[in-house]
Amino acid sequence: MADPSEITALLAAHREGDPAALDRLFPLVYGDLRKRAHRQLTRGRPGDTLSTTAVVHEAYLKLTDSSHQTYQDRVHFFAVASQAMRQILVDYARRNAAAKRGGPAAQLVELDADALASPDRGDDLLALDEALIQLESVDRRLARTVELRFFGGLSVEETAEALGVSPRTVKRDWRTARAFLFHAVQERGQAGS
Repeated sequence: MADPSEITALLAAHREGDPAALDRLFPLVYGDLRKRAHRQLTRGRPGDTLSTTAVVHEAYLKLTDSSHQTYQDRVHFFAVASQAMRQILVDYARRNAAAKRGGPAAQLVELDADALASPDRGDDLLALDEALIQLESVDRRLARTVELRFFGGLSVEETAEALGVSPRTVKRDWRTARAFLFHAVQERGQAGS
């Protein structure tokens, strides 16, 4: 794992106008981004064709393509990376569903084994994304908590730092958001039955 201060220093150099700083950053964050992407992909169905490497590279391209984007520190960088990974995975699920025309709607993922999964059925990524959009319209911080924790793999402490709240608040928001999503995904499932 790379030294967080080295990552922050490179992000500061980028913010101050050094375009090569992001190129030097990639080898430092690659392992961490790979772990986060792998965790997301292992929640999907076996046999999906999207690879960990593809997710990491596509996310990194999104991160470096945003020339107007500046990153305050390591936590902020990984928070933005979480958003990029979510977009990539949801776009992949949509393309996959469109290609199948009438087949399963998306790649299956579980937000939390206790909160969202039932013994005989998992909930798909598109349902989760729709529920997150619904949650964001009710409470943006709760939606960001899910995005950071679930898609980004940030710890409670890192999520708290990214959101500017206490770890206790993150834990409470995480419980509340999971309950909301569980309810929203269940309602969608019942409506589709």
